[in-house]
Amino acid sequence: MKREEARKKAQALVAQMTLEEKASQMKYDAPAIPRLGIPAYNWWNESLHGVARAGQATVFPQAIGLGAAFDPELVQEIADAVATEGRAKYNAYSGKGDRDIYKGLTFWGPNVNIFRDPRWGRGHETYGEDPYLTSRLGVAYVKGMQGDAETMKAAACAKHFAVHSGPEALRHEFDAHASAKDMQETYLPAFQALVQEANVEAVMGAYNRVNEEASCASPSLQKILRQDWGFQGHFVSDCWAIRDFHENHMITATAKESAALAVNNGCDLNCGNTYLHVLKAYDAGLVKEETITEAVVRLFTTRYLLGMFDGSEFDEIPYSTVESAEHLRLSQKAAEESAVLLKNNGILPLDKSKLKTIGVIGPNADSRAALVGNYHGTASRYVTIQEGIQDYLGEDVRVYTSVGCDLFRDRTEALAYPGDRLAEAKIVADMSDVVILCVGLDETLEGEEGDTGNSYASGDKTNLLLPKVQRDLMEAVAETGKPVVLCLMAGSDIDLSYAQEHFDAVIDLWYPGAQGGRAAARILFGEVSPSGKLPVTFYNSLEELPEFTDYSMQGRTYRYMEKAAQYPFGFGLTYGDVHVLSAKGEMTEEGFVICVEAENRGSMETDEVIQIYVKNKDSAFTPKHPVLCAFQRIHLKAGERKEITLAVSADAFCIVDDAGVKREDGTQFVFYAGCSQPDARSLELTGKTPVEIFWEKEK
Repeated sequence: MKREEARKKAQALVAQMTLEEKASQMKYDAPAIPRLGIPAYNWWNESLHGVARAGQATVFPQAIGLGAAFDPELVQEIADAVATEGRAKYNAYSGKGDRDIYKGLTFWGPNVNIFRDPRWGRGHETYGEDPYLTSRLGVAYVKGMQGDAETMKAAACAKHFAVHSGPEALRHEFDAHASAKDMQETYLPAFQALVQEANVEAVMGAYNRVNEEASCASPSLQKILRQDWGFQGHFVSDCWAIRDFHENHMITATAKESAALAVNNGCDLNCGNTYLHVLKAYDAGLVKEETITEAVVRLFTTRYLLGMFDGSEFDEIPYSTVESAEHLRLSQKAAEESAVLLKNNGILPLDKSKLKTIGVIGPNADSRAALVGNYHGTASRYVTIQEGIQDYLGEDVRVYTSVGCDLFRDRTEALAYPGDRLAEAKIVADMSDVVILCVGLDETLEGEEGDTGNSYASGDKTNLLLPKVQRDLMEAVAETGKPVVLCLMAGSDIDLSYAQEHFDAVIDLWYPGAQGGRAAARILFGEVSPSGKLPVTFYNSLEELPEFTDYSMQGRTYRYMEKAAQYPFGFGLTYGDVHVLSAKGEMTEEGFVICVEAENRGSMETDEVIQIYVKNKDSAFTPKHPVLCAFQRIHLKAGERKEITLAVSADAFCIVDDAGVKREDGTQFVFYAGCSQPDARSLELTGKTPVEIFWEKEK
């Protein structure tokens, strides 16, 4: 159904409603209107990496892991699977008359905010720190979720529009100041891509203010969204964000004023209850009925597009698709693609035929929480790292285990002395030919304000260090002198300097989903090569970063950082040895393309991510370092050579000036084609220099 047709049907239906009925439909938990044949509908549904909070579902790797995969096709396939499971659940639940929260078809994802600061607890909900990577994966997610059929399979939502990345503790009162340049260069591009390339059906506002205007009632942001970009879907507030107008931002005095401010500035749907005051705002002359009507028409246009009233080709999707074998295989594949190998002195892959014993140690080794991140569904089975290794080795190798320490408390048993599992960890290490040490965080230590256990930081991190008990465990295991492979399970930058110095291999598994243990075992034992790349910079310390509350991009992310990274954005090793042999650029009718020849000189087949970065040599407005402008995941067998062509975005030839104007500028460009950034630290870690392409653009 085309939007024009859906809108006409919505207008006809809404025209039959009373003012009171219209106002009732503007809350996320919209009641039924029986006389018009309208069932109740709850707009609040989550699908960050699988259908969430609605019972059994396939739990895919957390979004930051999907970012590390650098694979838009994979993300689109996952989003399609999520939409399929969402439809299956909606069909089954509504068939039983269950129209509760988390059981609908309007999903509040993806999160395309920029992970600009490693302290932000919700950063693992995003695809990382780069606007281009975020836009490509976000567009893929929306296209996969919404589909291209007669009716939408499910409705996606771009959140949180538009400048939002902590601190969590201040989000209800904070005013994020971003320059015009940073807005257009960093904070807005992914949202623009989702609107203009993927036709995302919904956009969610943030809690904070942006340049003094509340995100959920911002004339400036609404002008960009609807006038400049042509967005035609509906706009929803973050949950209870409108209440913040009068309780925390203090930009209104009463709830009815807050409701009026939001409605008058384009917020169609309230996640929260402040829109209970819409009628009071109307009675006070603060909002017009036609403004209310337009909001409700937008909402019902979405419901018609989903086929909720006329039927949909997806109405027959059976419940058996939920957590199907196909979806579980896809989750495992995603976990395998997302793993980032940060160090390997040759110990990996492990050869089980040469092992008699293996030790699996650490608080995240047998942790389900460390598999799933936040905003997750419920799997019917979770394969932890420990279980994955045990299943893989079977009876062939003896597996010794120890939790080693609690995630952050100083003891695992309340009546024990501090460090009560360190001795056991040492014993296990002593008994083992090699140790797999699993450390990191989970959603109790990094996540959303109000959802995590670290109330002192409201979900954010205060530093880049692992909890002290885990650092003590790392030292204790290192002192045994046994070979150690460290597996990090976290959603953000963690200081790994000790592991880099003392351990034989370091691999970042992120929050790898319910199949994470199976994927990890296959990687550790060489069934598949790791091939993920860091979607965020791993810094050496926070001292080199601006204040958390400073939204200027100066000094932040790989594009503007001042010092060398511990591990750079775009870095990740494999079990192969892929080299870019040559690269050349040419302007075609479709645009600028770069042809790359790559060869795997290693003895193992592997995926690799070919990355293209660009540096504008002429403009004063270009970022400090070359920026990502194209990438493609490829597969190379041992000894195989392959040619690929990558399309470079026209934005590669544009800059954003200090006034926030994006325009072409300069004629001299350098493109870098390789398997990493062209920075000195990546060269140091990989021993490979990307191929340079000098391109002079016609004046």
